[in-house]
Amino acid sequence: MHVTQFTAFLFLGSLLAGVIGALTGLGGGVILVPMLVLLFHVNLRYAVGASLISVIATSSGAASAYLNEGYTNLRIGMFLQVAATAGAILGAIVAGILHAATIAIVFGLVLIYSAYLSFRRQEEEETDRPSDPLAVRLRLESRYPVVGGWKPYRVYNVTGGFSLMLAAGTLSGLLGIGSGAVKVLAMDQLMRLPYKVSTTTSNFMIGITAAASAGIYLFEGFIDPGLTMPVMLGVFLGAFSGARLLMRVPTKPLRLFFSAVILLMALEMIYSGVTRRL
Repeated sequence: MHVTQFTAFLFLGSLLAGVIGALTGLGGGVILVPMLVLLFHVNLRYAVGASLISVIATSSGAASAYLNEGYTNLRIGMFLQVAATAGAILGAIVAGILHAATIAIVFGLVLIYSAYLSFRRQEEEETDRPSDPLAVRLRLESRYPVVGGWKPYRVYNVTGGFSLMLAAGTLSGLLGIGSGAVKVLAMDQLMRLPYKVSTTTSNFMIGITAAASAGIYLFEGFIDPGLTMPVMLGVFLGAFSGARLLMRVPTKPLRLFFSAVILLMALEMIYSGVTRRL
C-alpha cells in the first residue's frame, strides 16, 4: 500500500474512533489499538503509543466542546482522578504478583453485568432524595443543559464512586487497558449522574491519565510521528464531531450504543484471559 493511501486510511479510521470515543466517554483507544494492530499490522507498542496520544486528543477535542456547553462536572472529575491515579500506581506495583488473565476474565464478566444495568437504567424515574452529604460538602452537585433550559442533578454514593474509581485505576495499571468504561459506570451506576454528564466527565479525565502514560512511551521511543500524526488529527476531528453529536442525540440511543461497546470489550477481555494473551 502506498504511503499516501496508508495515511488516508489511518485518518479515516481514526476519525471514526474519535466519534465513538466522544459518544461513549471511553476514548478512541478502544477502537484504535485493535484497528492499528489487526488491520494495519502496526507493532502493539507503537499502536498503544499512538493510541495514548489520540486519547489526549480525544479528551482535548471533546472536553473543550463539553465545557462550553456545560456538561462536564470539573469538580467530580478532579476529585475522582485522585483515586484513578492512585489506583494506577497500585496496579503497576502488584502487576507482578497477580495473574492478569484471571483478573481479565472476572473484569469481563463484571462489564457484561454493568452493560446490562446501564441499558436498564431510566433517568426519568430517579427519586428526589437528597444528595450524599459528602457531595454537598464538596459542592459536587451541578446542572446540565436540556431542551428548554438547565436541569439540576444530585450526586449519590460518593465514597462508592471513589472506591470504584480506585479499582478502575488499578485495572488500568495492572492490565494495561484504558479505564474509561469503569469511570463512566462509576459515575452512572453508583453516583447516579445523568448519562451525558458521566460520559463528558470521563472524557475530561482520560486525557489526564493518558498524558502520564504517554510520557513513558515517548521516553521509551514508542511514539512514531509518521504514525501518530494522522491518527491524532483524525481522532481530534472525530472527537469534536462526536461531542456535537452527543448534545443532539437522546440519552436512550446513547445508552444502547454504550452498552453494545462495553459488551464487545467484555467479550474481548474474557477471550484474552482464556487464551492467556495478557
